[in-house]
Amino acid sequence: MHPNELLILFNRDSAVAMKTLAFAKTVSNHIRDMEFRSLKFPNTIWKELLNMLNLEAKDILDKSHPDYQKKIMGHDFSTEGWLNVLSHNSYLIKAPIAVKNGKAVLCNRPKDVLKLINEEDKIPVS
Repeated sequence: MHPNELLILFNRDSAVAMKTLAFAKTVSNHIRDMEFRSLKFPNTIWKELLNMLNLEAKDILDKSHPDYQKKIMGHDFSTEGWLNVLSHNSYLIKAPIAVKNGKAVLCNRPKDVLKLINEEDKIPVS
């Protein structure tokens, strides 16, 4: 990734994700977006993202989703097991993830991307 690039990982079916992506495009010229469903990240990438977020896999999953309740709820997975859950069920991630310069934030609200935007990166208002 380029140092000025803001990566948005998202689920197209989520209204919050689409608002987050739209908001990010209004505050930065350097946006790359990738939809969770099209990603096939290996466990090492998921582990790195979780470390940047300072969260565990189960913390970023939508526990209200029917597939979570049917397939995952009540199971006690190992760390590797949770990474496999993310790798095979990334559509269950509850909010977009923004990544920039080795930092990441789970964007529960569209404006959460601002936590990663520096003043010099913002689009000038004329």
